[in-house]
This record gives sequence, C-alpha cells and structure tokens, in this order.
Amino acid sequence: MSVATELFDIRPVAGRIGAEIAGVKLSGDLPAETVAAIRAAIVAHKVVFFRDQTDLDDARQEAFGKRLGSLVPHPTVPSAAGTEGVLDIDGARGERASSWHTDVTFTPAYPAFSVLRSAVAAETGGDTLWANTAAAYADLPEPLQEFADRLWALHSNVYDYVGDRQPQHRAKEGLNRYQTVFTSTVYETEHPVVHVHPESGERSLILGHFVQRLIGFGTSDSRRLLAILQDHVVRPENTVRWRWKTGDVAIWDNRATQHRAIDDYGDQPRVVRRVTIQGVEPVSVDGRRSVARSGPTKLETAA
Repeated sequence: MSVATELFDIRPVAGRIGAEIAGVKLSGDLPAETVAAIRAAIVAHKVVFFRDQTDLDDARQEAFGKRLGSLVPHPTVPSAAGTEGVLDIDGARGERASSWHTDVTFTPAYPAFSVLRSAVAAETGGDTLWANTAAAYADLPEPLQEFADRLWALHSNVYDYVGDRQPQHRAKEGLNRYQTVFTSTVYETEHPVVHVHPESGERSLILGHFVQRLIGFGTSDSRRLLAILQDHVVRPENTVRWRWKTGDVAIWDNRATQHRAIDDYGDQPRVVRRVTIQGVEPVSVDGRRSVARSGPTKLETAA
C-alpha cells in the first residue's frame, strides 16, 4: 500500500491522466506527510481533483498553495483585492480560455503547479479538459521524438486571444481586457519543445496557444510541424474531462499538461479562482535552459 492510499482515498478518473482524491480538506494546516503525498499524486497523475472544498476561501487557498511552494502572481493581470496571488477568472467578463495551453509559458520559469477553485459553477457546461504532455511525447514515433528533442519554440503573451471561439459580444469584451491588461507588458521566451521534468525525469512537450513559432523555421513550416505535435497531445486517450461543481478544486502539474476551458455555458455564471506555484526554467534534453527574449525575467515583478 502506498503512502497516499494510507492517508486518503485516490481513484483514477481516466486511463492516462487524472485522479480524484477524497478524505482530505485542503488547508494550510495539513500535515507535511499529507502534503507530500498530494504532491506525489499530482506528479504521478498530472491533475488531481477534490470535491466539496466549500470551506476554502481566497486566504485558505493561498495558505494551501504555499505548502506546495512559493506563490507567484500572474505577471500582468492584477491579483484579486486583498490577496497575494489569487487570479479571479470570470466568464462574464469574456475570460474564457477555450483553447489548449499551459499556464504562463511566455515566461522562462513558468508555474510548476496551478490550484484552481470553482467559486461559481455553471449549471450546465463549463467543463475543463486536461491533456498529458508526457504521454503525448512517449507516443511519438522514435524518429519524431528525436526530431522534437532538437526543436525550440518562441512563446509570447501576444497571441490570438479571441479567434473564432466566442460570440461577438463576449469576444469584444474579452479582447479589450486582453489588449489593456494581459499584454500590458509583452513577454517572449524561448523554450525547448521537449523538456526533462525536474521531479519525474519524464520527457514532456511544451506547446499550447502561447507558441508563436519554431526557432529556425518560417511561419508556414512552424504551423505544420506544431500541428503534428499538438495533435498527439490532445488525442482523446491522453485527456481527462472534469464536470465542475461549486467548491471543487483541481491541482495540476503545469510542467506536464495542457488544459482547456470549454466555452459552452452561454450566459450562465462561471467563476474560478487560481493560484500558481513558482517553477524553474525548463531544461532541454541536451541540458540547455529556457531563456527570456523580452519582458521581466521573473514573475515576482508582476503587480
């Protein structure tokens, strides 16, 4: 019996990613042994889910997050009033991240973990998908693995925020906020397409909607090559889907996943609160670290 199963109940949700943990109330006062077991479960399952965390407010969410590491606020979006690093994400403001991404990869040391709490769940719709980027790499044919191992990509917070994903009235509101807040400082970072996970040792893909292009390739070739790799990430076998209830919490390993919030809930309220935990610069297969090209190099410079 593992340490985790001695401390709480854990049940896989999908075949390659995701597990639900029961018997734990998240707080900053959890025993160190329990926190270590939760962390190990996150690394192993890539994303873990907790139901019925209705006692968790902003302060308690931050207190628990600090047990996983140093909190880091979003580099451009101000934290919720009275908090150190809680990001308030409200679908009514057009904040609907309905495309596949890994959080904040436009910075060099992007977050290691994200802790997301459902403050208001939509009655129908509003699910979130996660994908296992380590399983995606493992599934690549060996010649494609060897090719991907040598690739580097430019990531930026200047990207197609709206595209064709949102109705026009929400698209305009979201785009205005994106232009005035999200891109108030422009960040550009070069990451290896494949990095070695600092805890598990697995090789994992760093892709998602913050990628601008592959280094050394033109726009058209970049788009085609990235699409091949991204298609492996989002294969149904590599994904899990979570149906939110108010009070649910999801914690994911941001170094080995992508996620996508599904924008199918219309005008229903949907509010989530997120804290993120400081990561380190990814390391490529040949030992090189990610490097910033523009913008502050550390997230603690954020508002």
